[in-house]
Amino acid sequence: MLKDQSLGEWTNTLLIYKFALDEINTKIRILNEEFTLTHNHNPIEHVKSRLKKPDSIIEKLERKGLELTQYNLENYMSDIAGVRISCSFISDIYMIYELLKQQDDIHIIEIKDYIKNPKPNGYKSFHMIIEIPIFLASETKRVKVEIQIRTVAMDFWASLEHKIFYKYNKKVPKAIIESLNEASATVNSLDYKMEMIRDQVEQLN
Repeated sequence: MLKDQSLGEWTNTLLIYKFALDEINTKIRILNEEFTLTHNHNPIEHVKSRLKKPDSIIEKLERKGLELTQYNLENYMSDIAGVRISCSFISDIYMIYELLKQQDDIHIIEIKDYIKNPKPNGYKSFHMIIEIPIFLASETKRVKVEIQIRTVAMDFWASLEHKIFYKYNKKVPKAIIESLNEASATVNSLDYKMEMIRDQVEQLN
């Protein structure tokens, strides 16, 4: 448990992050339903959310050389609550970003665009660290949530890379790394090709 908290307070701390996930999931569900009912195209394919487990939180703080305190949790952890949105097309990613950005109670803290600037291993995704208010009975807390937005193809690649990464205990053979990079390039080409086909279909209509 947190060094400066009792077990009950530690449970309450994690509960606040669950509330933050509930808030974001509600916002995304509303957008999803609106696009489904009133628009010709829905940019949202799948949505997944997760709350980081206590042992993962402790491990990450230890890697940073930090004690398990409320202050460190709030100031050095931004991914305790996480949401991943999968889209059909790259343009959908930026559309969802704009729709979330314009909501008054969402404060964007940080953006990492790994689509325009992929990681060396070929990873592509759009990451946002946001902060939203959670209205409790006794106070209002501002809570951080990490939102990842990527295409279905990017998500497939990232899922496979994650499994390989842990299968080899982070020591992936060079040949497999090269194959993953090649696959990432193929995914990128596929994403742009599918978007081009979508645009051609729209022009014909």
